[in-house]
Amino acid sequence: MSRPVLLGGRQAPATTTFLSWLLRTWLPVMIMLVAIATESTHTFSSDHTSGWLQAVYQAIAGRVSAERWLTIHHHIRKTGHFTGYGLLGLAWLRAWLLFWLIPMKHRSEGVWRGYAMGMALACTTLVASLDELHQSFMADRTGLVSDVWLDTSGAACLILLSFLLGKLLRPASE
Repeated sequence: MSRPVLLGGRQAPATTTFLSWLLRTWLPVMIMLVAIATESTHTFSSDHTSGWLQAVYQAIAGRVSAERWLTIHHHIRKTGHFTGYGLLGLAWLRAWLLFWLIPMKHRSEGVWRGYAMGMALACTTLVASLDELHQSFMADRTGLVSDVWLDTSGAACLILLSFLLGKLLRPASE
């Protein structure tokens, strides 16, 4: 049996087993899901992150008033949403690209990448929705549709950025 062909025409190593392929493909997604599940607990509610984030912020940028800190803290948390789910979107994208590498080899590269990008965005949106649903049942957390939109936007931006960077950095001969 011949070894699968990877991106760039390289062959997969002969020692590749299903388990190692499975781990390499999906482990980054699992790590990101665990991180998001952990951040969705009481420990990472706004009340619990304000104190230590304020100490870190003030060590870097200097003292701020309590009123100003509320605005800064809100923006830090929303930036965390955008960035965290953007990274989850990239993990999903990588996993779907690897998952469909062999089954989609008869399709054009654009179709294959389009499927992967669509699935990455859909999976990220599903996780964001479930996360916010979970938070709506917690007394010190809020489940907001606007956070699902923010999370999905983070994923869409980083997925699109990775696509554009891939286009820019791809050799002209391809």
